[in-house]
Amino acid sequence: EMCGRDWSSDVCSSDLMSLDGYIADAQGGVDWLGGHWEPEEGMESYSRLLQRIDTVVMGWNTYHQVTTQLSPDRWVYEGLHTYVITHRPLPAAPGITFTAEDPCALVRRLRREEGKAVWICGGGSVVQPLIREDLIDEYHLSIIPTLLGSGIRLFGELADQRKLRLMQAQTTGGIAELIYRRR
Repeated sequence: EMCGRDWSSDVCSSDLMSLDGYIADAQGGVDWLGGHWEPEEGMESYSRLLQRIDTVVMGWNTYHQVTTQLSPDRWVYEGLHTYVITHRPLPAAPGITFTAEDPCALVRRLRREEGKAVWICGGGSVVQPLIREDLIDEYHLSIIPTLLGSGIRLFGELADQRKLRLMQAQTTGGIAELIYRRR
């Protein structure tokens, strides 16, 4: 399939994850991130990622967390086109499209359009189908040194293995930042 995107890695997923593989606690909360993540830490790898992308895809819960908890006063993805996958009938906002489109269909469509890489910004309900359909080219994982024991997993069940190659590993303030590419 020909890609319209101008990067060899068209779809990047980026997630904060507990050491035992959870992106949120059993109630869907992310309070456990407190005390680990300083805004200036990890900015270098975040800035490099931002130079490569022009489109962000996220689920409703991630969008809600960003707009109510993480950055209620300022939309942090300004200048990027954001797709929020939700069944809520919401009007488009500047730079934001709310859509009920299936995440896999959306990503397949975006791959054919002109542009830079697509960043999958989170939500297990968005990331897991993309992993199952093998639509993620690159995984950016920030491993938080916390064991949650239960909650919302980043990776769900898979019918078959996904072989990855470690491209980069660094630590910032006790957080392991790992970048894997599909083999």
